[in-house]
Amino acid sequence: MGERQAIIMIDQQQQQQLDQTMMPHGEDMIACVSALEAALLPCLPARELQAIDRSPHPSHQIDVERHARDFMEAAKKLQVYFIDLQRPVQPTKTEKLRQEISRMEEELKVKNEIIKKQERLILGWRKEVKEQLNRHKAELERV
Repeated sequence: MGERQAIIMIDQQQQQQLDQTMMPHGEDMIACVSALEAALLPCLPARELQAIDRSPHPSHQIDVERHARDFMEAAKKLQVYFIDLQRPVQPTKTEKLRQEISRMEEELKVKNEIIKKQERLILGWRKEVKEQLNRHKAELERV
């Protein structure tokens, strides 16, 4: 029974390790490998499993089933984790909004520069038109 309690403790520690997935990728990978190792270590040897299977005590059978279920849950979590590692990192909603805001600010700067250039052109054209108007008035006055 002492071994079974040790198995339960190791499984709980392994569950806690898997729940802490906010580490950098390198440390995350090492933690996952350690969790996998911790999940595999408490597996009962085949002879002991066979002896428990033949045991008339239902509690032995429940222990084996519980341990197998815990192991499969740990394996599933590891599988999901490794699948997530293969996916490209998607930016969070906040990062997406920041990127969109920065793009819009850059676009606004460009449009403001274009507007200023066009205003300068318009002012220049107004000057030229006034000068031409004054020349034409002066010419008409001479005539």
